[in-house]
Amino acid sequence: MSVPYEDLLTVGHIRRAHGLKGEVVVRLSTNRVERLDVGTILFIEDGELTVGSSRPKDGDFLVFFEGVRSREDAESLRGTELRAPQLDDPDELWVHNLIGTPVVDQSGVVRGVVTEVQANPASDLLVLDSGALVPLTFVVDVTDENIHVDVPDGLFDL
Repeated sequence: MSVPYEDLLTVGHIRRAHGLKGEVVVRLSTNRVERLDVGTILFIEDGELTVGSSRPKDGDFLVFFEGVRSREDAESLRGTELRAPQLDDPDELWVHNLIGTPVVDQSGVVRGVVTEVQANPASDLLVLDSGALVPLTFVVDVTDENIHVDVPDGLFDL
């Protein structure tokens, strides 16, 4: 692995064993289901796991990892965090790339720096160090230096 474990992205975790032959229930923390494609290598704190097969089940995935052959093997992985390198997709906004980036409104005013991205049913929210919340739907451009937004009047009036 060329990227240190700490720099890999958390993509899911193993919830529990399923059945008797080593299958596990995986909950993804990403919408990129290709993370569980056959042959994909996922990293755990003390090694790696290779996906042998996977299929969706009730919002989670049932996954066989190569070398996990029994319920006992699967149970030993309960709670394990699964990590992977960043995907190279320039058309996507990646949460980890937004953290620490200044937000600039349509007038050129810096409104704060993103400290987190909060899940919200209508639109995920950029949480700024100023206390402001900016729906991602107002993002018009993201550069290496700034996130440019076009927001309605009053959004930054706290």
